Amino acid sequence: MKCVFVTVGTTSFDDLIACVSARDSLQIIKSLGYDRLILQIGRGTVVPEPFSTESFTLDVYRYKDSLKEDLQKADLVISHAGAGSCLETLEKRKPLVVVINEKLMNNHQLELAKQLHKEGHLFYCTCSSSLRH
Repeated sequence: MKCVFVTVGTTSFDDLIACVSARDSLQIIKSLGYDRLILQIGRGTVVPEPFSTESFTLDVYRYKDSLKEDLQKADLVISHAGAGSCLETLEKRKPLVVVINEKLMNNHQLELAKQLHKEGHLFYCTCSSSLRH
């Protein structure tokens, strides 16, 4: 099973969850050979309906004591730009795409993502932009 893990940490990031769980995005994820998508949605109000078919599974939850197990399963991690989430993912040596929450004021997340990108650790984008690599 190839797995994509999406995490928003303890915050809410409805734009990210809505974007990645949209029908078009699910088709792209499937076309890239992934058969499982795990969404950790935090405090968000966008709550996709979990489902499982022969070829694809969508799991959704708000919080767990530890993301370690999901990070271990993941072949790709898509994350908000929280320092904890980024560093924990990079420690596990997992491919990481960081999505910047444009709705945050004083966006320190963008600064962190830019620096980690410059150092070659990750790719980053916003929900409305294309990937920076």
